[in-house]
Amino acid sequence: MPDIKHFDPEQALERVEELFWQQGGPATSIQAVTAATGLNRSSLYGTFGGKDALYAAALRRYLHHRSLPAFEQLSRDERGLPAIREFFAGLVAVRCTGERAGWGCMIVNAQTGAATGPDPEVHKLLDAHHRALRNAMRAALTRAAALGQLTEGTDPAAYAEVLALLAYGVNVRSRAGASARSLRKTVDAALAPLTRGSGAG
Repeated sequence: MPDIKHFDPEQALERVEELFWQQGGPATSIQAVTAATGLNRSSLYGTFGGKDALYAAALRRYLHHRSLPAFEQLSRDERGLPAIREFFAGLVAVRCTGERAGWGCMIVNAQTGAATGPDPEVHKLLDAHHRALRNAMRAALTRAAALGQLTEGTDPAAYAEVLALLAYGVNVRSRAGASARSLRKTVDAALAPLTRGSGAG
């Protein structure tokens, strides 16, 4: 007879995702996970596998439910530089206000901590996040170039990497308590040299 689950795995994974996001993988014990979900260890392991597999599943959920939709929206936006500015304004706002202020980005937290470890599945998710972010920035910059918004000689591919790293920096500094005002000033300073007519450079 097949095992019948008496809980919603997706709902449980959402709770796990928030717990790992807020506390980080290494700092989160299975005891904390069972307390947050109300499930016993055997139910968790039977559904998701061990802690490493559970962490990877939470990262995957974060990537597909939170990161990729934002990147896809930026990729589709036809406005060029205004779309990039709006992306960063939204990023600063979500990292510095609301109930999850100070949590940073779960993917970036994994990049900067011991949570990555040797797990190849986690590294695949981190690489997928970076590629999607970089490609979204490149798409927006390519449109900006076509619209005549970029300073002469700006390479969309190279600057897409710069802006991806800027997004990581915003996430890390917000988790460390940087103010929204200081982060906005940093973003403005980073975007000024590539903006035609800004007087920078």
